[in-house]
Order: sequence, then C-alpha cells, then structure tokens
Amino acid sequence: MQFGIRLHDAVQLPLDERLAAVREQGFTCAHLALSKVITENSVAESALTPGYAMYLRKLFAKNDLDIAVLGCYLNLANPDAEQLKKIQDKYLANIRFAAHLGAGVVGTETGAPNVEYKFEEACWSDEALDIFIKNLRPVVKYAEQMGVLMAIEPVVRHIVCNPKRARKVLDEINSPNLRIILDPVNLLEIYNYEKQDEIIDEAIELLGKDVAVLHVKDFIIKDNKLVSVGVGQGQCHWDRVIPYMKKEKPYMHATLEDTKPDNAVAALDYIKEIYQKS
Repeated sequence: MQFGIRLHDAVQLPLDERLAAVREQGFTCAHLALSKVITENSVAESALTPGYAMYLRKLFAKNDLDIAVLGCYLNLANPDAEQLKKIQDKYLANIRFAAHLGAGVVGTETGAPNVEYKFEEACWSDEALDIFIKNLRPVVKYAEQMGVLMAIEPVVRHIVCNPKRARKVLDEINSPNLRIILDPVNLLEIYNYEKQDEIIDEAIELLGKDVAVLHVKDFIIKDNKLVSVGVGQGQCHWDRVIPYMKKEKPYMHATLEDTKPDNAVAALDYIKEIYQKS
C-alpha cells in the first residue's frame, strides 16, 4: 500500500517546497485539490492546459510522488440548470487535465439536491439519487473518452450516503471508469458509529472490488458530535479495513486526511504499523 497525504493538510509552502517536505516525511503519493494548494498562479478551467499538467507531472515525479487523487468536489445534484452546467464543465476540464497529469482518479463526493450544497433529509431520497446518477452519467462518459477514472466518495450526509446506494450508482452507470474512494469514517455519524464494524463489513462486501483509493482518518465523539481527526487519535477500527486492502489491493494509494504538519508522521507510522501487522 502506498500512503499519501492531502497536500492542503501539509506545511504551507510553495508547491515545489511542499512536495519535497511531504516526501521527506515518508509519503509516496498525494491528494491534489488545485484551488486549496496552488495560489501562485491561476487554476481556473482555462488555465488547465496540457502544458501545465505536464509541468506538474514532472514536479511530482521529481519528488517521487504519485498524484493519487485530483480532487473536484462539487455538487452534481445542483437543481439550478445554469449552475449545474458550469459544474459539469468543470468536471470535464479536470478530467482533461487528469489525462495529461497522470492522476490516479478524479475524485468527487456526491452532493445534495440544493444550490447551497448542504444536508437535508431529501439527500437520502430515491429522487435525489436518481438526479445524481443522471448528472454523473455524462461526466463518466467523458472520463471514458479521455481514459481517466472517476471515483465517487460515499458520505453519510450526502446523496450517496451508504454502501448500498454507492453500489446502485456503480451498477446503474455500469462503467469500468467509475470507481470508489472508500473513507470508512465518512460513513459514520453520531447515530450509527457504534455499528461501525457492520458498516465497514458491508462497504467491503458491496464495494471492495471497485475501491481505487482509500482515505484514512479517524474520529472522536465530542459534545455529542462525531468529529474527524487524524488517524491514530480516535476510534475507527482500521484493523478491520487494512487486512482486506493489503490482500486484495496491492500498492493501492491510501491518503491521510485531517492531519497537521506536526502529527502527520505519527499518523503515518500508526497506519503503517497496522498494515505491517495485517
């Protein structure tokens, strides 16, 4: 397994220095969210040229880092037609960019049926899921044309809120270019975290074969809320996830989330120890 980090969780430096610092900490891949990391130049759609992608690709290669995920986390269930068109166009631009960048996947969450991209109970409706599938379909088709993988990330407060709904999306779109980013903590909330083993087992059973990337973090319960923290600081049963991934997904990218520069190495050491013992 190749362990990485979200670059916007790393030390705040110019990109070339940030990549060097991440590699020095022992990471071998990274999650790149352009707008959260790059401030020295434009990352608007018009700036995502093949030349810029190739420049970044060489910069990552110089630091011996894979780009595990190119993040494009927008709301594909936005009910405003004009806004939705702009969102879909941005996904297409990122897919084109990823084709030259050499990113493992273009990653996305799964939205909400409102323009604010906020949770409401309608997120969990069949209608919302149908809307998401409809709006995702042309994006995945474009990914097929460009030879790029799209990966959706189930999140309990978004439309694809559990493994069953994620399985339905995969089956309905039925594309080899649509994969899963599995983040076990994102499937948990205050009302279900005590059933995490059952939820993790279901995710592996229904989605395991389609998982392309693992997101690694932890959670604590604070003030009757589930709060995400760096791995090793909380209650997530990673020893239930890692053995399957080690056996079935050799050299898969696994990127840490919610770390800070001063605890990233400890988090990496924690998850690597679980991996080695598995």
